[in-house]
Amino acid sequence: MEERIQKLMAQAGIGSRRECEKLIEKGRVSVNGRTATLGQKADPATDTIIVNGQPIKPQQTEAIYVALNKPKGVISSLDDELEEGRTTVRDLIPLPGHLYPVGRLDKQSTGLILMTNDGDLAHKLTHPRYGHEKTYKVIVEGRISNEALEKWREGMYLDGRKTIPAQITVIQQDVSFTRLEIVMREGRKRQIRRLANMLGFPVTQLVREKIGPLTLGSLKPGDWRHLTDKEVAALKEIVASVKPKRPYRKPGNKPANRPGKKPGSAKPTNRPQTGSRKKDGRSGGRSGSKNKR
Repeated sequence: MEERIQKLMAQAGIGSRRECEKLIEKGRVSVNGRTATLGQKADPATDTIIVNGQPIKPQQTEAIYVALNKPKGVISSLDDELEEGRTTVRDLIPLPGHLYPVGRLDKQSTGLILMTNDGDLAHKLTHPRYGHEKTYKVIVEGRISNEALEKWREGMYLDGRKTIPAQITVIQQDVSFTRLEIVMREGRKRQIRRLANMLGFPVTQLVREKIGPLTLGSLKPGDWRHLTDKEVAALKEIVASVKPKRPYRKPGNKPANRPGKKPGSAKPTNRPQTGSRKKDGRSGGRSGSKNKR
């Protein structure tokens, strides 16, 4: 059966669908000796798919799902791109195979990360088009005002786009700090920290506690565990139940199949103009009407 190449690559553990799409766009994937194109389909039973010079085997013998409590100072990458000897989330899980993170956290943040070789599930849990909820416990400096909270809840402009409204609950508040629970349906780079800075209440602590129905539980920083069959089923259930939202389109960009109206293309109307008068000077009222005495 034919499937999109990026899906087959994800099933083979090459990376998430988005990462596989980037490899295709860079020309590093071929099908039967020809450079692949984004959106192209292939049949793994009859077609030869080459990625970075190596043939892939799309069907995994075993899907792996791991919950990790990322500690502070660890990066949410598979490799240390800067080659500075930094510890990655992959270094913390001594399992064979290609595992990649679902839902990244910046170096200073801690909390739940799902590690898996199921590229299809990873794609649908992380892509903003699917809008799955993630829950964070956050501490910010100072006593955050109600006005600032409302701005944050309603959405703020970040990199030229307004953020999706978030659920924010005040858990504890003092003169020097405010403890919040934040539930979001998107996850732009360092989004919580950047918005908090814009409002004047910098983040001092950030912990992700939930990804959809999956919870951090009692995992200590640096510890990991395999997901239960029930947890995997719950993740797949929410993925199957949510329809992807329409992709974001910048303001002013019209779809190709909806051309704008041409100047002067308004339909003519046969209605008489307001205030028009007949030749005898009387207004165009109802004919035969009599004056009231």
